[in-house]
Amino acid sequence: MTTDPIADLLTRIRNGSRAKHSRVDMPSSKLKIEFARILKDEGYLANYKVVEEQKGKKTLRCFLRYTPDRRSVITDLKRISRPGSRRYIPKTGIRPVVGGMGISILSTPRGLMTGQSARKAGVGGEIMCEVW
Repeated sequence: MTTDPIADLLTRIRNGSRAKHSRVDMPSSKLKIEFARILKDEGYLANYKVVEEQKGKKTLRCFLRYTPDRRSVITDLKRISRPGSRRYIPKTGIRPVVGGMGISILSTPRGLMTGQSARKAGVGGEIMCEVW
């Protein structure tokens, strides 16, 4: 059991993309599935699915996306709000990531969403990570 499952998810994706793996597996949770959904919708993952390998144990399988010349679509992932240091921002504090080339993922009262969609919805929240 990890103390920071989101950092574990980001690290597995980062390590898998740097090692040119086609997919990465990790223990599943509702929060991790939402992260995978957002990353797929934004074009950073090719696909994801939840598989049950052992009885009662669900695994999240993320299929990584690469360019035709086998470079990873994900340049880097950065955890912002950590368990020891939470970072909250108002709707006016949401800024573009890497000049608009990346995304930020926020945990808002309306659920997980990208920084751009949170800005449009007029809500702030805890900034979980940045992906570019």
